[in-house]
Amino acid sequence: MLYYLSQYLLAAAAGTEWGEYLSPLRVFRYITFRTAGAAVTALLLSWWLGPKVIGWLKELKFGQDYKDKAEEAGELKGRTSMKQGTPTMGGVMIVTVLDITALLWAQWNPFILLTLTAVLVLAGLGFYDDFVKITEQSGRGAKSRIKLWVQTLLATFVAVYLWQFPPTSRLITDIMVPFYKYPVMTGAVVTGLAIAVLAIVGSSNAVNLTDGLDGLAIGCTVIVSFVFLVLTYVAGHSRISAYLQVPYVPGAGELTVFCGAMIGSGLGFLWFNCHPAQVFMGDTGSLALGGALGIIAVLIHQPFVLVIAGGVFVAEAASVMLQRGWFKYTRLTQGRGRRIFLMAPLHHHFEKLGWHESQVVMRFYILCILCAVVALSTLKLR
Repeated sequence: MLYYLSQYLLAAAAGTEWGEYLSPLRVFRYITFRTAGAAVTALLLSWWLGPKVIGWLKELKFGQDYKDKAEEAGELKGRTSMKQGTPTMGGVMIVTVLDITALLWAQWNPFILLTLTAVLVLAGLGFYDDFVKITEQSGRGAKSRIKLWVQTLLATFVAVYLWQFPPTSRLITDIMVPFYKYPVMTGAVVTGLAIAVLAIVGSSNAVNLTDGLDGLAIGCTVIVSFVFLVLTYVAGHSRISAYLQVPYVPGAGELTVFCGAMIGSGLGFLWFNCHPAQVFMGDTGSLALGGALGIIAVLIHQPFVLVIAGGVFVAEAASVMLQRGWFKYTRLTQGRGRRIFLMAPLHHHFEKLGWHESQVVMRFYILCILCAVVALSTLKLR
């Protein structure tokens, strides 16, 4: 919106005495300026809205008064007493700030509109899941198959849209992998569609599984968002992408503004979500943010780089799948289910080892930063 307003004013003032005075508005043409503006705006909006949203959620009694899955399983006793009454659904604030800021600072091209629409759909799905948990006072929430179906349908729509739209069809049909300059497969429609769907659905669920400790999911999301801030800028810049020999995607530069907004809104939320948390994002935030990362990765032709940058998310999701798979396998073959980890997701395993919640979060941040550095190295090591 600000971009269009600035260009309108510049065009209207061209050739008049006001032209010189309004010439500084040309900075709105630069993605870097608008990205910085989006990050700062999102941060300030989050700080301003935070107390209001927390108070509103408390009035509605949208708090976690039920046992979470960790305590329901009898594994981590005392968690509810520490976190009881803390408002959830804080993802409403993240998504609201993210959408407003992105619309305010970005050019409204198909990439931005597609990403924002997907974020709203996933936030709505997460809101429904959180609402079920609150009304039933249970950590189970909506049925898993319902969430998976909605995520899969949304991801399939995004993938098919990109494939059918000629300027973006190669984002699906050409398969790119990290550390390699050229597509490893071309014209691979079915494989490309499957990878895109898995990237979006997998990322959404992986961030959701990571959201179990104060500040863990949102902090890691901010770190990964910074990686994609760099990657989207490179992908959208013809000269830089040619120099680094990465896929050039016209229009992808505007996703840099979106990433800036995600960083700002994430840091603003972390202000209230750090230990001891004043608010939880809930599935409203985690499903939306994870899905956004997956969609951005697909839109810039780098879905496999997300696996590296989001290594912590991958480890969390993998720990759950391995734990469940091994438990079922050993129950069938040995008559008794056995575990690989003391508890899954992975962050609970380290809690069971005696690590304090803050220790787990900070050490996972360090690992996430390491993954981010490796992901960024794929720009040059090709």
